This record gives sequence, C-alpha cells and structure tokens, in this order.
Amino acid sequence: MALGNHSTITEFLFRGLSADPHIQAALFVLFLEIYLLTVTGNLMMMLVIGADSHLHTPMCFFLSHLSFLDLCLSSVTVPKMLKDLLFEKKSISVKGCLAQSFFVFTIAGTECFLLSAMAYDRYAAICYPLLYGQMMKKQLCVQLVWGSWGLGSLNAFINILLASNLDFCGNHIISHYSCEMPSLYLLSCSDVSTNLLVLLCSSLLHGFGTLLPIFFSYARIVSTILSISSTSGRSKTFSTCSSHLIAVSFFFGSGFLRYLTPTSGTPLELIFSVQYCVVTPMLNPLIYSLKNREVKAGVRRTLRKYLPWSR
Repeated sequence: MALGNHSTITEFLFRGLSADPHIQAALFVLFLEIYLLTVTGNLMMMLVIGADSHLHTPMCFFLSHLSFLDLCLSSVTVPKMLKDLLFEKKSISVKGCLAQSFFVFTIAGTECFLLSAMAYDRYAAICYPLLYGQMMKKQLCVQLVWGSWGLGSLNAFINILLASNLDFCGNHIISHYSCEMPSLYLLSCSDVSTNLLVLLCSSLLHGFGTLLPIFFSYARIVSTILSISSTSGRSKTFSTCSSHLIAVSFFFGSGFLRYLTPTSGTPLELIFSVQYCVVTPMLNPLIYSLKNREVKAGVRRTLRKYLPWSR
C-alpha cells in the first residue's frame, strides 16, 4: 500500500482519551486491567475448548474463533493506547496508522460474519435438532470461518487501498486514541468523497448483510421457542442462545453507531470505539462462560483436571 506521492506528513499525533496526567494514570490502570482480563479470558476459552472433548461441537468451534478474534482486536489497539497513556507524545507513522486501520477493519468485519454464522448454528440446533449434525458438518463450519476471514479482509483491503492514495498535508492530530477510517478522512487534504461513499456502502452492506441473517435466524428461533408448551422447556431452549444475543447486541450496537454516524471527534465516538474494540472483547468470554451451560461445565471439568486444589 503505497502512500500518495505528495504527502508531506509522515506521522499523526493522537489526542488520546484525556490530557490530564492524573486521569491518564487512572485510565492506564483501568485499561491495563481490562486488557489482562481480555487476554486471560479469551486464552482460557480457546484452551478449554481445545482440551475438552465434550466441547468439540460446531458452536464451540465458532466460539473458539470468536475468542481468537477478540484477542486480536484488543491487541491491535490497546497496547498502543497503554503506551500513549504513559508518554506525552502520542504519535504513529502514516503507514503504521493505515496498518492499524486495516487490522481493526479486518478483524471487526470478520467478527460480524462469524457472529452471523453462529446465529445460523443456533437456528439449526433449535429449529432442526434432529438434522443438526447433517446441517452443521465440520466442513461447513470450516468454510464459514474461512469465508468470514476472506470477506472481512476484502472489505478492509478495498477501503485501505483507497485511503493509501490520500494526501495528508494539513492537520495531523487525530481526535482519537487509535486509527480508524472515519477519523483519518477528516485529516486529508484530498477529495475524500469517493472514500466516504465506499466506506458508507461497504459498512451498510457488511453490517446489514451480516445482521439480516441474524435477524431472520432469531425470528425462526423465537417462533420455535414459542411453540414449546412448557415454560421450563422454553426457558431452557432460549438459554442456549441468550449469550450469543448479548454478544451481538454489544458488538453490532457500538459498531453501527461508530461507523454509520457522522465523524465529529466527540467523546461519544470514543465511547463507541472503546465499547466494541476494548470492552466487548473482555466481556465475551464472561458472557459465554456464565450464560452457556456447556461452556460453564467445560471450564469446571478443565479446572478440576489441571488444578487439583479446585476440586
């Protein structure tokens, strides 16, 4: 990705989350704890699913990849943010900024497709329990994961390729703690109308293209649950997909609000970015380990196996 020939700016400066040294120190401690919890939680999910044969199911296969994506998404932005909270100068090269944007776009986009695939898995499990094994074969699960990565990377590549040809020759201060496409366009002295149009169209296609399958899957799921006569049966069936619904709400809600609203550098934009890039990757392992009975049982079995004093 070559930069425009006439770019005169070689680095950007982040405005960051706060200019107050005392607040920065508090934020460093907070986000360090969040990041450590994120790494620990997602690594634990991946290790438990890999080690426990009872969890070698399509749902847990997707969940292990979701944990990997959350680990990557947090690691792309949080370590740099932690470093910047310790130093007065918060800089990043133009190439580094584009690279960070590419990885954030790729990983977040892949997670959208993966959450959509997980919704289909819940649809197959609840609406067609007798055919579930045939519908969710291992080959299909692998294809869905690789397809998610492919489509997420393609969407990111198109947007970053266009952004790499922009000239940055004026303001070089990013009103953010990381590089995101909308924030970069504000700094360019080139015509960004095409970039904004492509970003909007790709975000809409990407967002609604993954959200609509989730919506239709859960419409059928709700219909199936309501047809169950017993209250306990309905509650038990719904509990198998409640964790996924919570994860979808957190991720899609903050992601849509960040990319589909006009960029103005307001604190609200920072909150949305922190939500889907920092907080959600930490919460997903907690949501699935606490709300999903299979995963919760798998965690207990693994702890008893490897930590004798936890018995």
